[in-house]
Amino acid sequence: MTDRLNSYAPYLLSVLRIVTALLFIAHGTGKYFGFPDTGKPMPSPLTIEGVAGLIEIIGGILVLVGFQTRLAAFIMSGEMAVAYFTAHLPHGFFPMLNRGESAVLFCFVFLYLVFAGPGPWSIDAMRAAGHADPQYALNR
Repeated sequence: MTDRLNSYAPYLLSVLRIVTALLFIAHGTGKYFGFPDTGKPMPSPLTIEGVAGLIEIIGGILVLVGFQTRLAAFIMSGEMAVAYFTAHLPHGFFPMLNRGESAVLFCFVFLYLVFAGPGPWSIDAMRAAGHADPQYALNR
């Protein structure tokens, strides 16, 4: 049973990457396009919130399709760490009380993707498919 479940792990890594990216993109589109409506005005691209929105949209799309996944995930993990320490931690230590649960979760999922790679359903894996070792594509 374990072997059969393990055989699906690379594909579930891709699903985790895709779903996380879609959720993350929504944060950026909410900031810049008002969808979903956050009730906040659009930030200037020169503010920290504006830069965060650009990272969420551009990095989210890169992670969604699995292109340059490790680099994009590294940047987005860092963005979420900064968001937690600057926007949430001042309101209390515990993420449940300072509303920082999503920042912490995004931070660590993206950090996991830095080390695990994008999974087989990705542009990165397709680009590596020509490599002699078939496991190479799964580990990219």
